[in-house]
Amino acid sequence: MSRLLHVAEGPYAPPVPAHELTVTAADGARIHVEVHGPENAPAVVLAHGWCCSTAFWAAQIRELAADHRVIAYDQRGHGRSPANPAYGTEPLADDLEAVLEATLAPGEQAVLAGHSMGGMTLMAAATRPAVREHAAAVLLSSTGSARLVASATVVPMRAGRMRTWLTRRILGSRAPLGPVTPLARRILKYGTMGPGSAPQMVDACARIVHACPSRVRHGWSQVLDLLDLDHGVRELRMPVEIVVGTADRLTPPVHARALAAALPDCVGLTELPGLGHMTPVEAPDLVTGKIRALAATYIPSARGERAVPVEESA
Repeated sequence: MSRLLHVAEGPYAPPVPAHELTVTAADGARIHVEVHGPENAPAVVLAHGWCCSTAFWAAQIRELAADHRVIAYDQRGHGRSPANPAYGTEPLADDLEAVLEATLAPGEQAVLAGHSMGGMTLMAAATRPAVREHAAAVLLSSTGSARLVASATVVPMRAGRMRTWLTRRILGSRAPLGPVTPLARRILKYGTMGPGSAPQMVDACARIVHACPSRVRHGWSQVLDLLDLDHGVRELRMPVEIVVGTADRLTPPVHARALAAALPDCVGLTELPGLGHMTPVEAPDLVTGKIRALAATYIPSARGERAVPVEESA
């Protein structure tokens, strides 16, 4: 019954970063940031989801860092970013903006990829100057903008007040998750992954999720319960690609379809049959390929072009 914070070997073991830094957000929160890959390569910024950490992106980092500068950070209270009493979508946006300002040069364009709460972070920060300046394109993976608890299918019963109440109790539980046991893996697989997920995928996700402190898990569950970022979706004016699993119990495809309909520039919606909520782990090659294609298409430096400063393009 290991308490490792992540797997130590295999494709889901986190690569060693080229360097690390601590970024301070507007309210003083300290955010752990890792940078991988060549210094002058096209940039990719990865924002993980609820109860996860930079380790969640291990497969993407390993592949993309060969020819991209990959910036991954721990959301406040997750991974190596200390817990902070401020919970909410504005703090999430503050943290992302601080990371972009600290790691990207003025006018530098990047692909921003967010999974679950990481996608919600991008929606929350859509109007922030740093996002407007630096986001060449966005990937939203397994996420939604509102009504998350009512639409979740973690509880196998008809939609309605009782299912919503039970779902809220489960997702908002303060109980510690404890060590990663065979039973814990089965529970996590049922709630967050597709039925065909390989054991190594399940184990990788279980270790990451179980490492999240229970008070942090509970605190952010309250934010997700009350989430309303529909306005932020409409402000994501750059090209946006969406990926979702058809067996996602936490953010079912209804959310992805609503996002696609509301986005000003949706360039693709991919529904992956039989996959669950953890799409970057369950379909690592596809998600990595989507990020790579967005970088090749929309980052000027990846096409050998001069980046146009914001003031010139206005």
